[in-house]
Amino acid sequence: MAANKEDVKLLAMVESPFVGRVDIALNLKGIQYKYEVENLKNKSELLLKSNPVYKKVPVLVHNEKSISESLVILEYIDETWTQNPILPSDPYKRALARFWSKFIDDKVIDAARKALYSHDEKEREKGAEEIDEALHLLENELKDKFFGGEEIGIVDITAVIIAYWLPIIQEAFGEKLFTSDKFPKLYNWSQDFNNHPIVKEHLPPRETLMIYYKGHYERHIASK
Repeated sequence: MAANKEDVKLLAMVESPFVGRVDIALNLKGIQYKYEVENLKNKSELLLKSNPVYKKVPVLVHNEKSISESLVILEYIDETWTQNPILPSDPYKRALARFWSKFIDDKVIDAARKALYSHDEKEREKGAEEIDEALHLLENELKDKFFGGEEIGIVDITAVIIAYWLPIIQEAFGEKLFTSDKFPKLYNWSQDFNNHPIVKEHLPPRETLMIYYKGHYERHIASK
């Protein structure tokens, strides 16, 4: 990674896809930083001080200034360190990238939570329909190797939850929301993204996530 005298910390949790976004962006930029794992059941004073509103990770602490919420952090990273840009320079394309990044958070993640975690069967079915529709829209939007063209951009980084986390979570829950048969373009994109040298190096071990989300599933079943 490039030399960097600045003080950069990422308050993190290995299992979080939102942390994964920031981790990938920092490494694509070649930024040196400290990865500080937080225990959300026993939050550090630094986390509570750095993110007093939501009290959750990720938080980027740059020269003692803290930034919260993964999409906000991604834009901050791109504006602060201009090498290897993850947002387009063209204002219209920039706006589109912001739109699809927000779409992933507002539509895909919300629908996945509903489909996987709801105790109401009709609500789960509704969530499955919503994520199916959302993924089809993304499938149609994907025109190149990556959403960012030939290079990884902010939409690809935002969608790491689809590329890497969702296949693991759906397996842990015994569901099939994202498959290569239904979404061939998205599936091929996910393989290219996950196998990108920098991305691959900074994704959490599959086994770690599987254990974590199987625990989620067991608690979900026990709470019915």
